[in-house]
Amino acid sequence: INAEYMGLREHISTILDKGFVYLIEEHLVGDLACLFKLLGMVGAHPELKECFKQYIKKTGLSIVMDEEKDTTMVQELLNFKLKMDTVLEKAFGGNEQFGYCLKDSFECFLNQRQNKPAELIAKFLDSRLRMGNKGETEEEIEDLVDRVLVLFRFVGSKDVFEAFYKKDLAKRLLLGKSASFDAERNVISKLKAECGTQLSGKMEGMFKDIDLSKDIMNSFKQSKESRDPRMGDIDLNVFVLTTGYWPTYPPCTVKLPTELAAQEEIFKTFHLSKHQGRRLMWQHSLAHCILKAAFPKGRKELSVSLYQALVLLQYNDQDEWAFADLLASTGVEEEELKRTMQSLALGTARVLKKRPKGKAILPSDCFAYASDFVHKQMRVKINQIQLVETPEEHATCTEKIFQDRQYQVDAAIVRIMKARKTLAHGQLLQELFAILKFPVTAVDLKKRMESLIEREYMARDEEKPSVYHYLA
Repeated sequence: INAEYMGLREHISTILDKGFVYLIEEHLVGDLACLFKLLGMVGAHPELKECFKQYIKKTGLSIVMDEEKDTTMVQELLNFKLKMDTVLEKAFGGNEQFGYCLKDSFECFLNQRQNKPAELIAKFLDSRLRMGNKGETEEEIEDLVDRVLVLFRFVGSKDVFEAFYKKDLAKRLLLGKSASFDAERNVISKLKAECGTQLSGKMEGMFKDIDLSKDIMNSFKQSKESRDPRMGDIDLNVFVLTTGYWPTYPPCTVKLPTELAAQEEIFKTFHLSKHQGRRLMWQHSLAHCILKAAFPKGRKELSVSLYQALVLLQYNDQDEWAFADLLASTGVEEEELKRTMQSLALGTARVLKKRPKGKAILPSDCFAYASDFVHKQMRVKINQIQLVETPEEHATCTEKIFQDRQYQVDAAIVRIMKARKTLAHGQLLQELFAILKFPVTAVDLKKRMESLIEREYMARDEEKPSVYHYLA
């Protein structure tokens, strides 16, 4: 038997090179279990573990680094992780060393492409937590969230995940597109358990604002201001948000109809009378409403964004408008108006007709009321455009992440230098790498050090330029 084992030992490399990848790709768990047992007899588990590690890294990198797979990346990673977990448990008997190997390998390849996996994990969760995912029970959603958060655990760019998740969470809450508030709160509690309040604190604040806004609206509806004749028969609902909790939205000024402008002013008077010293800033880009529309072939209720509503209300005055005239009458920014017109004239529910025909919206285009509009549902949802991330939103979110990282690096450098007073460049780098919680390069850190030297927070030693002194 020993001679047989010795013969097997000599051919381990050949066996693993020629057979391991085939067995694991074909998911032949029984054969892998036999291989694991056999190699254990000759002390060859380290070689098998190395093959396991290299296979995970190579396969994982092929998923993560392929930009064409971005739309399916997270689902493919979940499937791959489930497959490797099955191999670990059923073929390798849940061996602890192989378990560490699996975790390290996932962490390694997921961080080879900076930021993008974290962003896509956030967007994947958004797609599954939105209203409209029929057929999934709350237990199935919770199981999926747990599996996604395992991937999140491996990712270094947790600030990227936070920024994009928070942006999408805000839209789900404010546009009423969340499938389940319980599921949303469950995700936040899991993130809190994983990363503490530093990541989850602002999101918890968002939920507090939503709950508080319900109380504010109940109070408003019982107030004398709500009985102002200018309120008319429009049912107003307002979310009062704390600036520090929510994503930053660009200021936008639009030309509201007289009725809506009056309602805003009435609510503002009511709220500021209760909370003196506060300032209200209206975020019209997230507003949405229901318009009652009378088409020749039937009455409909149109669920639209405020921008879409501003455009459609113009058609109470005339049946056709030029793009340039709509731009002037609504006050909506040009690129935003182009997206709005595209959703109204080129989307699935076309309540307007574009002339001339074509996919692009041009300043010379005209738009007519679609008198032949029909739809099988009474309430027609057209405001899905508000859930779509615009290039400007993505750029703003990415820029904020970059700025926040700069602030964190600066604060960390000042904190270390204040405590140590004098420190060599290499030592400072070591301490920064140890405390910063996101991927960063030595070149990036050096730039921030130079910035702090220019702003006189620290200075180079005159005799040893690689040594820094803290300036009180």
